[in-house]
Amino acid sequence: MHSMQGKRVLVTGASSGIGLETARELARMGADVMLHARTQSRGEAAQEHIASSTGSERTTLLTADFTDLFSVCDAANRFVEQYDNLDVLVLNAGTIFPERHVSEHGNELTFQVNHLAHFMLWRVLFPLLWASRPSRIVHVSSDSHLAARNGIRFDDLTLEDGWTPFGAYAHSKLANIMFCYAQARKLRKMGVTSNVVHPGVVASGFGSEGYGVFGRAMRKLLPLARTPEQGADTVVWLASSPDVADVTGGYFRNRRPHRSSRASRDEEAQERLWETSIELAGCNHLKCPQCD
Repeated sequence: MHSMQGKRVLVTGASSGIGLETARELARMGADVMLHARTQSRGEAAQEHIASSTGSERTTLLTADFTDLFSVCDAANRFVEQYDNLDVLVLNAGTIFPERHVSEHGNELTFQVNHLAHFMLWRVLFPLLWASRPSRIVHVSSDSHLAARNGIRFDDLTLEDGWTPFGAYAHSKLANIMFCYAQARKLRKMGVTSNVVHPGVVASGFGSEGYGVFGRAMRKLLPLARTPEQGADTVVWLASSPDVADVTGGYFRNRRPHRSSRASRDEEAQERLWETSIELAGCNHLKCPQCD
């Protein structure tokens, strides 16, 4: 365990599962941890759990509903108004939906929650990461991205043709990895590292209710699944260990680098996704009331 005293950390999706265990461990290591949660009640429950299990009272709460990009922008701006530094940003929040939805902003909802919301959040918070350099960004993705063999569907980002719960999830997890790689390349000389994690199949209840084939597969895998603590281990390591202080642009499983899919390593597609994400999650495009 490495000391995180004096470090400020933001963990998205910190009210349960891997996010909660990541936040708990980093708080136990001495960090000041901002917990993102969708609702106040879920966030407060996470704070109570961390305080009772670690003795740390150094957690604060940031609420934002990632199905609404205006809510994400508001939360990010609240963070910037309150703090002038950010040492570690853990982009963990993720979901899977049993039915296809298109958000009020016109985005397929899995893609928005798992990718675009994080893209918007980091763009607003980047000046704080810059001010705190050397700083770190850790993305939580999944080997599920391997199922998105044909890459990002730029010609059908709302997945109108052939949507399935798992297909949409795999598509968004591919976007997470491509976002990380492009980010690492752009920030390589700026003192900000960016890496991505496959945490394994974790017994957190994620996706095990319904969801067709995906749900049935998850239920079958539960006896072999890892605990949330085990799933969070590599995330915490990338967020805190001096051994990886200068490592960037890596895809990790069990603290070891691995090779992600060919589609994820396509730099031209990464740049196209970057520019598309700026357009879809840009406040000017959204006519965001927070930024008018």
